[in-house]
Amino acid sequence: MRLLESDDAGGIRLTKDLPSDKILPYAILSHTWGPDEEEVSYKDLEGGRAVSKPGYNKIQFCANQAGRDKLKFFWVDTCCIDKSNSTELQEAINSMFRWYRDAAKCYVYLTDVSTHKRNVDGSLAWKQTFLQCKWFTRGWTLQELIAPTMVEFFSKEGAYLGDRLTLGNDIHNVTEIPLDALRGNTLSNFSVEDRMSWVKKRKTARKEDKAYSLFGIFDVQMPLLYGEGEDKAFGRLREEISKVSKRKEKYDKADTRCLSDLHSTNPRHDKKRIEDAKGGLLKDSYCWILSNVQFQQWHDGHDQRLLWIKGDPGKGKTML
Repeated sequence: MRLLESDDAGGIRLTKDLPSDKILPYAILSHTWGPDEEEVSYKDLEGGRAVSKPGYNKIQFCANQAGRDKLKFFWVDTCCIDKSNSTELQEAINSMFRWYRDAAKCYVYLTDVSTHKRNVDGSLAWKQTFLQCKWFTRGWTLQELIAPTMVEFFSKEGAYLGDRLTLGNDIHNVTEIPLDALRGNTLSNFSVEDRMSWVKKRKTARKEDKAYSLFGIFDVQMPLLYGEGEDKAFGRLREEISKVSKRKEKYDKADTRCLSDLHSTNPRHDKKRIEDAKGGLLKDSYCWILSNVQFQQWHDGHDQRLLWIKGDPGKGKTML
């Protein structure tokens, strides 16, 4: 995973590709893409052409907001992934949910919501445009809404509008996603069909991406097969969900059996079981413990310590 950071000259640069155990706290940007020629690509940033593109404004916004939140690093999908590298793109799409989930903060930058517009009575008019903004109609933004711990919304001027919790009722009304899901409830608590319905009204530039954007929602990974079409992509997705579900069910049963084997026993039951098996105890068996010095010191003490009795297997510790 590559991250972005501001340099001493006020510019923005990429880090090297970092292993997961070397990644420091970072912010992450969520947005809707403009025309490809306006967005800043990985090659634009590497080639020094980033500043001249309209899409640089939202990258600069992310840098500024991360700085205000004391976060040195940040991530933007347009330029942190080399999309000309199919292997890297495959890995990125399968990792995307985790990257958003692990971010310290997710900034949603809404280019079609302005805080400069006012109603006739002089009040700010952004709420209505917020409810109608394009961000809620895109496929990839579903996981960007659900995965992060903290999601904050900003206007195109960079003004703070609220977060996923304070705007939760409005988001629920627009997306029909349950409030429990917006509040971070475990996704597996929602049925497959419920989660599938969350993307039904959303659109993606490539038809297959509508299915691929759900990888993290269902905690599955699949190869990308662009050209297979939306129906086949969803068919493969459902097959993978079924496989994962069956594996999980199998492991859950194994865990249950393992835990049941580890349950503690009642010494009284053990005593009866051994007596039944061995034909009972001789009179005064184990009374020698009463004259043991260590036992007497422990028994007469006032500090309520435990007495630890050691012995080889089969020596009678359970009966004692």
